[in-house]
Amino acid sequence: MMNAFIICSSFRRNFHCKSCCSKAFWLRSDKLPVKYDWFSAYHWKQSSKRNFSKRKIVLLAVSLPNETDVAIIGSGIGGLVTATQLAKKGVRVSVFEKYLIPGGSSGYFTKNGFTFDVGASMIFGLGNKGTTNTLTRALAAVGIELETIPDPVQIHYHLPDNIDIRVHRNYEQFLEELQTHFPHERQGIENFYDECWKVFHCLNSIELLSLEEPYYLFRVFRENPLACLGLAKYLPLNTGDIARKYISDPVVLAFIDLECYCWSVVDANKTPMINAGMVFGDRHYGGIHYPKGGVGSIARNLVKGLESLGGSIHYGAPVVGILCDHSKDSFGRKLTYTKGIQLKNRHIVTSRYVVSNATRWNTFDQLLPDGFLPVMEQRWRESYQMSPSFLSIHVVVDANRLSYPITDCHHIVLESWKEMETAKDAQGTIFLSIPTVLDASLAPVGYHIFHIFTPSWMEEWTGLSPEAYKEKKQTLSNHILARLEKKVFPGLTSAIQQTTVGTPRTHRRFLSRLDGQALKNYIV
Repeated sequence: MMNAFIICSSFRRNFHCKSCCSKAFWLRSDKLPVKYDWFSAYHWKQSSKRNFSKRKIVLLAVSLPNETDVAIIGSGIGGLVTATQLAKKGVRVSVFEKYLIPGGSSGYFTKNGFTFDVGASMIFGLGNKGTTNTLTRALAAVGIELETIPDPVQIHYHLPDNIDIRVHRNYEQFLEELQTHFPHERQGIENFYDECWKVFHCLNSIELLSLEEPYYLFRVFRENPLACLGLAKYLPLNTGDIARKYISDPVVLAFIDLECYCWSVVDANKTPMINAGMVFGDRHYGGIHYPKGGVGSIARNLVKGLESLGGSIHYGAPVVGILCDHSKDSFGRKLTYTKGIQLKNRHIVTSRYVVSNATRWNTFDQLLPDGFLPVMEQRWRESYQMSPSFLSIHVVVDANRLSYPITDCHHIVLESWKEMETAKDAQGTIFLSIPTVLDASLAPVGYHIFHIFTPSWMEEWTGLSPEAYKEKKQTLSNHILARLEKKVFPGLTSAIQQTTVGTPRTHRRFLSRLDGQALKNYIV
């Protein structure tokens, strides 16, 4: 089957036209000269007179497969890594992506000469040693070596009571800075982070896949029993358990809560110790690396590797359903298995397996047939709940209007410990990335890109009129910028050249995440 997606030739590289094509649309396949992949046409203006405008556009002919070995829903990093590793083993893989570029929340967009990361720019897994450099190894498996820029400071914390802490790549330097603020907890701080290192070294000794997969655990236990036994004692423990064993100062414990919250969206008491050991160790071992050209280059290179192995990716191809069938085993028990997917344009692709890179809520509640909720999934939902989404602001700043240099890429700002987990009225933790500190090529000379986000629930943005929605975006974004200006960056608001604001509704629309949640889940 052949379809066409309209895109503007004046903005072909980015698959949209900022002046005329706010929404692209499909044309009937029987109207296309399908022997050409690209051809010229004219933009069809949606008006009562059905006039053609004189703006030249390009039609991208998209050939959709009828069958494949594995159909993958979504081209987020998880979906693309799965696709490349299967293709490497000779499996026929087809990826179906709703949007027009790959990456999901690791995608990008450009505007007025600036390249913006859609999501976070703090990337783990791009180191060059050990087994925790999962992205490096995934890219290497398909012959790709990504150029990256090491980040000497993972996070610069700006905290209550003027506490200012940098998490340096160098472990001893970070410990010394933290202990200087809390000399009475010097030994406890060292003991806690050293125990995190023990967990990390166990993880770094085994092939790192899913710790929730029994067959994998059995195999790695046979290969490396000591490392697995070292991890086993931490399985029932959360990070707060270990922290309180060594530390009593409530401010230090609050800091460790924030250390967990910035990547797990819950405090230390709800963050598994194994997860914390991974993050707190790898940031010093493998380090944080920013991809040259922006985070979007990770997905683009994974797609390049996938296609070089014969795999395919199909853009503008939203999946609306996973097709299932039933049979019985030798004991007469009912078995349900997938047999393919259905796209929004009603095209069906049959496959032996389906991999969903959507959230569990989207997968089980929207893509699978009604009533299909396995017992294991129901039990999982009793232990996990949905995380909030984000209010996200992309800002262009004229660096020449600031009286000081900006030296750190990632910042976390919090004025009150009790507001750490607040996800309403832009009062909670502020996360800030300034990727131009590491890669100046993302912006014209003399400018910085600020990507600012703070947790926000969808309920804040529902039921609003278009005018009220626009006003709320303006009000809350101004509030966040004022907080940053007061706490960290004097004169910031006067240096701002352009602002783009996204809400949970934006994330739901472009990322197809139920209620636009930032992460897929967190532990109750």
